This record gives sequence, structure tokens and C-alpha cells, in this order.
Amino acid sequence: MAVSELARQNGFSPASFYAWRAKYGGMEAEDAKRLKELETENNRLKRLLAEAHLDIEALKVGFGGKTLAPQRKREAVRHMLELTTVSERRACRLAGLSRDAFRHPPEPTAATQALSARIIELAQVRRRFGYRRLHDLLRPEFPDVNHKKIYRLYREADLAVRRRRKAKRPASERQALSPASQPNAVWSMDFVSDALANGRRLKCLTVADDFTHESVDIAVDHGISGAYVVRVLDRAACFRGYPRAVRTDNGPEFTSRAFIAWTQRHGVEHLLIEPGRPMQNGYIESFNGKFRDECLNEHWFTSLTQAREIIAAWRRDYNEVRPHSSCGRISPAQFAANHRAQQANNAVPFNPGLCQ
Repeated sequence: MAVSELARQNGFSPASFYAWRAKYGGMEAEDAKRLKELETENNRLKRLLAEAHLDIEALKVGFGGKTLAPQRKREAVRHMLELTTVSERRACRLAGLSRDAFRHPPEPTAATQALSARIIELAQVRRRFGYRRLHDLLRPEFPDVNHKKIYRLYREADLAVRRRRKAKRPASERQALSPASQPNAVWSMDFVSDALANGRRLKCLTVADDFTHESVDIAVDHGISGAYVVRVLDRAACFRGYPRAVRTDNGPEFTSRAFIAWTQRHGVEHLLIEPGRPMQNGYIESFNGKFRDECLNEHWFTSLTQAREIIAAWRRDYNEVRPHSSCGRISPAQFAANHRAQQANNAVPFNPGLCQ
């Protein structure tokens, strides 16, 4: 039969006949049928591969890394819907989250809302406090709340404190800073400078106890001499007694005749650090850093009287309220009171019968 007649009877063109012969020439009918099935399967696999690549792209866009928390999964689903063409059902399936959980996030309880408001309130007052110190302050009010919940609410409120970069200095041999073993064993002293709103200089003498980390005194004036330092120490000694040693730098106030005579008169050992080695007086340097960040940098002084009032209020708060990590996350005054109570309990009472 001629090709044209065969095409006319079966309803296809001669061109299709020649195309089929070029493609399926030499095949049996079963082979041609199998080839069509393979082509269909190949198209289906290509479609599945494209969908798999789309899923991988959606996961990269949504997650960008490992995640487990439901809050993070909701954010991932939202990113997938915004940046890819996947449906909500498919994005939730990829994230491992139900559509109901995605559409209805949990609402915080009244207690959690009150805790979050209290954290924000404290963070605004104490701007340099991290979540651990805030947890120490909140522990009396919320005794059943652990630090992990405080951290989660702290991060949700975006209250993280910017970490300050320390200046890199060449490595050098450091002198060991021996810790004090009891209160009034060593007092560390140094000066911190500031200025009033009119530009006049302010000078602050800071005195701290190395053992209890209490602020013994902070004297504020326009100028402080060696005799002024002696008067401040005598005033502090009326309430606390004289220390066994004082640690200072080589400033003119601490090497003056008045200060040297005071140490000899009261039998106080004078520990001088090496010039240019402030790390040898690390306790007072740490205290001065907190004093600058939490007090001087947070206030604008207009007069000497105002500066003294604000600094005295900060000193009371530092001693009696502010938790200190080296004191077991309690205030220095509470740490000193606990130490005195422990020493009193360990003291052996007098027994007259032992003398007979």
C-alpha cells in the first residue's frame, strides 16, 4: 500500500509517517509502547526533581541553618511564602509545622506579660545590665522563673547590650594580683574624672574593699589633694575601721607627705603598683568601669551638689541592691553581712570550765 493511501485511511499525514519511521524504525509494537511509557516516566521524574529543587531552595531561604523552636519555624514559613512560589501547605510541611500552629501563634499569659514589662522597666533604668543581672534583681519578685525564660523575653524585647571592644595591647608579663582574705584587708583607690555641664572639672576619689567589693566611699570635688584623701579615709575609718593595706597607683595624691604620714601613723601597708600597669590594681579598675557606665555616662551634672547627690545614691544602690557576680550574685552589703554572720557562728564561745 502506498504511504499516501495508508495515511489517508488512518487519518495522519505522510510527514508524520516518515517521522515515526525515523524514530521507531525497526521496533516492534511492544517496544514502541515501552518507549512511550519511559518518556512519560522521564517527564514525571523531571517534574519531581524540579519540585525537590524548589523545596531545597525554600528550606535554604526559610531556615538558613538548623532550627527547632516553633517561633523560628513560623519565621521560616513566612520567609518561604514571601521569597518563593511554594504554597502555605507545602511550606508548613517542609518546616514541620502544622498550618493551625502557623496561623495561631500562642498568646502570652498575664504573668508572662507582667514579667516582660518588668524586664523592660528594669532594663531602661539599668542600661548596662545584661539578662543575668536582671534575673538576679527579679528573683525576689519572680522566684519560680529561671534565667532561660528571662533570656527569651529579654531577646524578644531586643534589649541586648552592645559589647564594647577592648583595646588590643601587646602581651607583657603581668604581676599577680593577690586576692584579699577578709574585710578591711585591702582597700583599693583611684581617681575618675568627669565634668559639669559648664565644663568645670569634676574629680572623684573611689575607694573599694577588695574582699567584699563594697564601695567604701566616693568623694566628689573640683580638686582633691593628698590631705583631702587622708580626711576621706579617716571619715570612712570611723565606721569601718582602718584597713591593713591600701593599693594605689603612683599619683601625686598617693605619694604626698600627708598620705605617707597617714599610712605610717596608722600602721597601714601601702601597696604601690608599677607605673603604667593599671591591671595590677584590677579591683578598683573594674569598679571604676561600672561607675562610669552606670552613673557618670548616664547623667548630666549641672552643679557639684547635684553630682554628689546622684553619685551617693548610685553608691547606695551599688552596695545594697546591685548584684555582684564575684559575691555569688548578691549585693556586696549582703555578702559582707553573710560573712560576718558566718564568722560569728564559727567563733568558739568562752567556757569558764576550761580554765579550771
